[in-house]
Amino acid sequence: MEIIHKTLKRVDLVTVSGRVDSNTAPDLEAAFRTINDAGRFRIALDMTDLDYISSAGLRVLVSVLKNCRRYNRGDLHLVSMPKPVTEVLELAGLDALFKIYPDAVEAVGSF
Repeated sequence: MEIIHKTLKRVDLVTVSGRVDSNTAPDLEAAFRTINDAGRFRIALDMTDLDYISSAGLRVLVSVLKNCRRYNRGDLHLVSMPKPVTEVLELAGLDALFKIYPDAVEAVGSF
C-alpha cells in the first residue's frame, strides 16, 4: 500500500493505492490521525488505484468519518472508487454514509 498526502488550502487530499487490509490498515489510520492532529478535518480520499479494501480498512474509513464530522463540520469524501471497492462498501451497507465523487477536483470543490 502507498499513501500520498497533499495539503491544499481548505482540504487534505489523500491518495491510497494497492491493498488496504489488516496489515496495512494501521498505516492508513496513522496517516489520517496525523492530518486530524494538525487540526484538519476536511479530507478527500482518492481511491483510483486501490485494488482491495478489507473490513479492517472499512473500519478505518468509518472511524475517520466520525472523527472528521465531530469537529468543525469536517467530512471524509471518497473519490474515484474502483468497482470492486464500491461493491465491498455497498455489501457492508456503508455507501450511504459517505459522499462519493467521480474525481478529485469535484470532491475538493465540494468542501
